[in-house]
Amino acid sequence: MKTAIVILNWNGRHMLEKYLPTVIQHSPEADVIVADNASTDNSISWLRENHPSVRIIQLDKNYGFAGGYNKALEQVESEYYLLLNSDVEVTPGWLKPLLEKMEADKEIAACQPKLLSIYNKESFEYAGASGGHLDKYGYPFCRGRIFDTLEEDKGQYDNDEEIFWATGACLLIRSSAYREAGGLDERFFAHNEEIDLCWRLHQKGGKVYCFPQSKVYHLGGGTLPKSNPRKTFLNFRNNLTMLWKNLPEEDLKKVMRTRLFLDYLAAFQMLILQRNYKDFRAVIEGRRAFRKWRKDFKRVKGNKVSLNDKRKNYSILWQYYAKKCKYYSDIN
Repeated sequence: MKTAIVILNWNGRHMLEKYLPTVIQHSPEADVIVADNASTDNSISWLRENHPSVRIIQLDKNYGFAGGYNKALEQVESEYYLLLNSDVEVTPGWLKPLLEKMEADKEIAACQPKLLSIYNKESFEYAGASGGHLDKYGYPFCRGRIFDTLEEDKGQYDNDEEIFWATGACLLIRSSAYREAGGLDERFFAHNEEIDLCWRLHQKGGKVYCFPQSKVYHLGGGTLPKSNPRKTFLNFRNNLTMLWKNLPEEDLKKVMRTRLFLDYLAAFQMLILQRNYKDFRAVIEGRRAFRKWRKDFKRVKGNKVSLNDKRKNYSILWQYYAKKCKYYSDIN
């Protein structure tokens, strides 16, 4: 088939039991594959017994989100890859509009559906909502979700929109574009890796879209809970690394100076106002880790970096906290 749905699993048998049947039922136009990051919860034996039609790719250790997908996709021959989290419930006909839009416009390198919350199916879900954007200082946000504010879905973002990044929870991408961009950066392990990939797609001249005619429901937080210090560490380290790799030369110093101030401001807010020493330490360690390893990352250079730098030209922090724009539609 032209499309391969690849679900990365690590000790997620309970997720597969609950959500894999909907993927199989509602995706007749695709092959369904589970790539396993060396699980120890008998996910593999359960799959073989209950879903023998699902292809299994067994990896020898936990390579994380980025490495796991890279290793798995090396073994998949298909025109399109659909990267799908194990905690996503798909809906009837969800894949058809995504594929039709991609077939109609060959310049679209990747896209995502609208993501709603499994907990509250009238609300957008944190990891992607109705398409991701990036502000001038590298902070990600979405149509339908800015920081911790989740909007109710009233159809306000049901238009197709070119976006900066598509969520890794449900990402449809041309296999040729994935390979040309170099795949996910395995050094990230997890968090910000799909934004980094989409940035590189832009630099190659590709487009990224959200097509809300397709919708899925996402549980979220299945690997690391939101308040986990490890997640805080990865987010800060990887976000800074992504900026270092991809920012246009003329913006690099200014953005990094601003982020130095904003990151330490956030850290001390965690410590003083929230009394959260673990997250405070995670921010500091994230910045330290970035400074230590940034020499190992080559910066992307060339005209296409500037020509396809599609960040928003405002600060989402200023919009959200100073101007009280809690919803994406308030900004626009």
